[in-house]
Amino acid sequence: MTLPAAYRDAARRATRVTAAAAGGFYLFLYGVGSATSATYALFGAVALGGLARVPGTGRQRAAQILRLTPWCWVLVTLGTFLAVRTWSAVVGMLVIGFALAFLGAAGPRAAGAAPGLQLLYILPSFPPYAPGSLDERLAGTTVGLGLLVLAEAFLFRDPAVLPYRARVAAAARLAGRCAGALTSPQYALTEAELREAHAASERLRPSHVPEADRPAGPGVRDRALAQAGLAARALLSRLALLGPAPSGTDTDRTGPEVLRAVGRAAEGTAERLAGAAPVAGDGSDPHAELGRARSALAAGAAEPATAAPEVLRRRAAVLEIADATLALSMAASLAVRGRGAGAVASPGRFWYAGKRAPELWWHRLAGNAGQRSVYFQNAVRISLALAAARLVAGVDTLPHGFWALLTTLTLTRTTVAETRVTVRRALTGTLLGALAAAGLLIAVGTDTAVLAATLPLMMLFAFTVGPVKGVGWAQGLFTVLITMVFAQLAHSTWELAEFRLLEVLTGSAIGAVFGLLAWPRGAHDEMRRSGAALLRGAAEIVVATAAAVVAGGTREQRLTAPGHRSLQHELILAESAFAQFQSEPKGLTGGGGVLYVAPGGGDGADGPEGHDGQRTAVAARPDRQGGPDGRGSPDGRGSPDKRGSPDGRGSPDGQERREPDWQATLMMGHHTLWGSDRLLVSPPPPAGPAGPVSVPPLDREAAAEVLRLGDRVAGRMLLVSAALDPGGDTPEAPVPLRDPAVVGFEAQPAGAPPHYYVAVSWLDSLVTDLERITGTGRGGGGGAGVA
Repeated sequence: MTLPAAYRDAARRATRVTAAAAGGFYLFLYGVGSATSATYALFGAVALGGLARVPGTGRQRAAQILRLTPWCWVLVTLGTFLAVRTWSAVVGMLVIGFALAFLGAAGPRAAGAAPGLQLLYILPSFPPYAPGSLDERLAGTTVGLGLLVLAEAFLFRDPAVLPYRARVAAAARLAGRCAGALTSPQYALTEAELREAHAASERLRPSHVPEADRPAGPGVRDRALAQAGLAARALLSRLALLGPAPSGTDTDRTGPEVLRAVGRAAEGTAERLAGAAPVAGDGSDPHAELGRARSALAAGAAEPATAAPEVLRRRAAVLEIADATLALSMAASLAVRGRGAGAVASPGRFWYAGKRAPELWWHRLAGNAGQRSVYFQNAVRISLALAAARLVAGVDTLPHGFWALLTTLTLTRTTVAETRVTVRRALTGTLLGALAAAGLLIAVGTDTAVLAATLPLMMLFAFTVGPVKGVGWAQGLFTVLITMVFAQLAHSTWELAEFRLLEVLTGSAIGAVFGLLAWPRGAHDEMRRSGAALLRGAAEIVVATAAAVVAGGTREQRLTAPGHRSLQHELILAESAFAQFQSEPKGLTGGGGVLYVAPGGGDGADGPEGHDGQRTAVAARPDRQGGPDGRGSPDGRGSPDKRGSPDGRGSPDGQERREPDWQATLMMGHHTLWGSDRLLVSPPPPAGPAGPVSVPPLDREAAAEVLRLGDRVAGRMLLVSAALDPGGDTPEAPVPLRDPAVVGFEAQPAGAPPHYYVAVSWLDSLVTDLERITGTGRGGGGGAGVA
């Protein structure tokens, strides 16, 4: 009989934790005779092996624990000396609790280790105040962590997983093949290739990547690898949407040459990410070659004055593909070589390339230091809850106040609904565990040999079953386990189980109160606010960029176009909210901010088709059917939700209820910045000319079209923004994202220059992004397009 995968994974982890915790505990308690060191050895291993969720393989976790060991010594020392008074312990809990929780902004490794580090500060912060025993405490902590490092490194290695870097390399290799297919006869991707591109893009979604491999850290390599993933998804999306060249345009040679250069650069990027040097038959650099081809295309090299509008429109689409490939190539170089990659072609997009680690850490933490950051909210919530629990434990002199704080730490969730469900299950489990523990102590009496012999088996069972069966089982089994441990440290009666139940009840109540008072809806509200603010900022940039394109002028080589800083900051906040949003159970977050999709939103020839073959429109309104469930997809992707009417087929007026695709919202922010820079900033060589470029203003007809389209796209952004974060008086009439009464993106003003079509192509792609956010049109619903 084969164990389910969840139990196999939990059993491997439980064996490692048990070997380290029980080994250190027995060594000091029965070998050395030090109950203090035994306690710290056991809880040191449990803290970073059981409570913490340090992601990665065994070797990766062992290395991370080694790096954290000096900080564990600091925390044990601070907790020991701050325990001198209740007020100092409370202040320390508030400050250190906030700092450790706020480190979650640095990525999943820091966030996963934070609960274990909190425990190593909590443990010594209770009476007795005994600075003279600090050496025993540090010795026990060191041995427990050392045994855990050995266990993680050598016991039961985890199955291999596909690293994120390999996923990006596979996407880049596929993009190279797709670019080649677009330059060969048929000049279009097959259905199989479109499905493969969609699958490769989906594999780069954060929700499909193990936490250990998500490039979420503040360093150069992590930032670059995350940007490479975004660029790969954008490249696959643009390749999938590129149609064949118009007939009768045999004189257009620049587009195919760029696509061939795209293919070579993408293949070279894949080789670089795979650890091999890019291979070019003539010894040239594929990145530089593509840069030169891109520069020629941007300059309108192939007779721009006589080229047909269809050719110019396709060149604009190919230009976007070239820019995405150059971004992918540069990001891959930074991900592989770090600051050693040298000068970058787009210093605005890769602003972090030359900065050192302390500066990047400061940038990440400072960007999240505000009440709109979910990392800041989490840090405030847990630090206040821990400080309150420490105050109650000190004032009421709880016999085992440590248990109350441990309960607060482990049961406080980011949403009040999730905390309520967790506390209810935990209290039920603790009650049953306390009854079992009391019966065990009555049966055993003073014979601790039985407890010593069965403790490892109980550890193995508790750490295997608890994580799989849920918080109720975990709390019940841990109650029995902790009773067996403390009964060996000092003579105990059945009343120990009663104290355990009392302190769990106290810690749970405190966690529930602060879960209710401090941002009770977790990342759900902030995701809506940040997504809406992101779209509003993008709308401002769209209007400003359209006006700048119409006016013409000098395009200089600069970091980024003016006015982008606020949108970049909104992206930081939205990305942090999305990271937490993915970890919150969607069945427990509140409603609100859903989209109502109305079928039959228009009948124009150019309107997009929805998932059911009908043209669709989006209505912005508060979610009156929301309440406490607010269901959505596990990874934040758009999904239909047909509730709210008596027959369950939709909202009362026949509109379909959808959860927005939040990651598409983030990608739209990036696309807005990238496209604006493409139009307003002259890239340095080889992708651009050697100096500033003078761009003539558009004539009246082309200018009117760009301004009208810019205003319409910005207006649709504001409409979707209102749908994401609606108010009480938000207009509710459904409006199609692509107005069927307007020719819009298909307009071909006489004599329009190439940069007109570049601007229109960018605006068209932003509407496609809006369709992906709302799950309508060619960008939504699981069609061939890739987001």
